[in-house]
Amino acid sequence: MKEPQSIITRVETCIIDLPTIRPHKLSMTTMQKQSMVIIQIHSSDEIVGLGEATTIGGLSYGEESPEGIKLAIDRYLAPALIREDATNINRLLLKLSKVARGNRFAKSGIETALLDAQAKRLKISVATLLGGAVTDSLPVLWTLASGVTEKDIDEAEKLLSLKKHNTFKLKIGSLAPEVDIAHVSSIKKALGQRARITVDINQAWSESTAKRGIAALQDAGVDLIEQPIDKNNHRGLARLRKQFIVPMMADEAVDTLENAFDLATLGACDVFALKIAKSGGPMSVLKVARIAEASGISLYGGTMLEGSIGSVASAHAFSTLSHLEWGTELFGPLLLTDDIVINPPKFENYQMILPEGPGLGLELDLDKVLHYQRRS
Repeated sequence: MKEPQSIITRVETCIIDLPTIRPHKLSMTTMQKQSMVIIQIHSSDEIVGLGEATTIGGLSYGEESPEGIKLAIDRYLAPALIREDATNINRLLLKLSKVARGNRFAKSGIETALLDAQAKRLKISVATLLGGAVTDSLPVLWTLASGVTEKDIDEAEKLLSLKKHNTFKLKIGSLAPEVDIAHVSSIKKALGQRARITVDINQAWSESTAKRGIAALQDAGVDLIEQPIDKNNHRGLARLRKQFIVPMMADEAVDTLENAFDLATLGACDVFALKIAKSGGPMSVLKVARIAEASGISLYGGTMLEGSIGSVASAHAFSTLSHLEWGTELFGPLLLTDDIVINPPKFENYQMILPEGPGLGLELDLDKVLHYQRRS
């Protein structure tokens, strides 16, 4: 075997806390800031790969938290990378799969950093490394999450007039169903056919509640229903899908290749929400996309409300897909009051523009990293 041209010498991680521009209400929590684990993988050829591992709501959303992600990388994953061939990503990912089970969010950040570094070596973009982009921009929706009906309508009207977003997601499930439904219905009525309205229930409803709630949302003209019931209830999701015309999207349920295959086999949904964090990275999420494409399931580019690094990593992967019928929600950088990259992605005409340049096309602002880095 040939001697590697570049070996991994060091892996740095830090937690960055960035305030949001407004409270962001979910069914399980209300966010006032986003906490991101930023990863830098250094190699002997002096190339540094950037990655981001981000979740929402601490442990209220899932099994991984920013603190746990950092610990998993520092204690278990990073030591397995040191002195390994930096250019053989498949071999590195195989080794990490043996070192730690699960931990897909942490592994996603590492996979992103490895791809960024290798693409920089080859002087190509991550999208090119993944097979090639079929588009240089992606449609991006916005989440209306103030919880106040008139305020959400005003926000949507402003964004429509500025040509920033024409699809809006509403996070519901924390209030009584009738209250949430009235809120959504009023917004859809106000915006009419000028905008798509999607609803994310974040697993908050039981199946019986979902039957009543989805019927009302369908009558109100809602365009898409996301994860209305518990992610493990695949058969319940399949029953709901058969009962209603409005498309049903699986999000939290699509967290492994095995679950993606099970959902496809059951005919449990119309749409998969792709997220690099859930799948373990940009390469890994494309495996889920192949299952969807082979099964006639539509695709949607999801987010964990990542900052610029995670959002752009997602965009590079999503840009290689020939059909992304439901667009993306890669608005995470727009939700934050500041950025830790020098050249944040551009948003215009309802789209995110894919950055140019090798790798992700991003460069860290080290002063901002130092400013927002968590000290303890």
